[in-house]
Amino acid sequence: MTKLILVTGGNGRFAKILKRKNKILDLKFLSKKELNILDTKSIEKNIIKYEPKIILHTAALSRPMAIHNTDISKSINLNIIGTANIVKLCEKYRVKLIYFSTGYVYECTKGNYKESDPVKPINNYGLSKLGGECAVQMYKNSLILRITMTEKPFAYKKAFTNVFSNYMFHEEMVEMLPKLINQFGIINVGGKSRSIYNFAKNHNQKVIKIKNFDKKIYSKQTMNLKRLKKILN
Repeated sequence: MTKLILVTGGNGRFAKILKRKNKILDLKFLSKKELNILDTKSIEKNIIKYEPKIILHTAALSRPMAIHNTDISKSINLNIIGTANIVKLCEKYRVKLIYFSTGYVYECTKGNYKESDPVKPINNYGLSKLGGECAVQMYKNSLILRITMTEKPFAYKKAFTNVFSNYMFHEEMVEMLPKLINQFGIINVGGKSRSIYNFAKNHNQKVIKIKNFDKKIYSKQTMNLKRLKKILN
């Protein structure tokens, strides 16, 4: 492929896997020091310098999840304002934007959420990513990927048997990405719908079963992946 893609958050967890595993896409990874999403001059300088066809916006604040409650200014700056800055410069220079969002924008109470379903984030992290989505949706030359992914191997010794999701590993997202970059709109992206425990035990037989009793963690987080499957097939 000849389309140069700038990747924000070039030192992030996913970006490191993408850098190591990618064999198809023409990617330029930019660290926070090289491209500061809170500085529009920094964004513009890199767009002018590299003349990308696409910006893959992976820079974000995610974990620890509690930080979105204890430091909402940081959450707002990085996930909402920073994303809005990227959108404005993409619009100015007619660069396509691909935004990494999350399944946490859904209410997570009934499961099997379609891209067209109403959104109602279950926590501040989801709200911050939805704030970014709002800016991205104003720019039609864009793609929003609502992704449920995690590191490999599974990072925890215990996993819920009664919380259902679409977890997949970063490596699987890398494989899907080349087939997604020419799409527009919103796409749910994840793996098979199953309990977090069933996902984890496939890769670690020693993972311990636990049940979720926290009312703040809703159990039905699964997304409808029909659009994704149609594209991949």
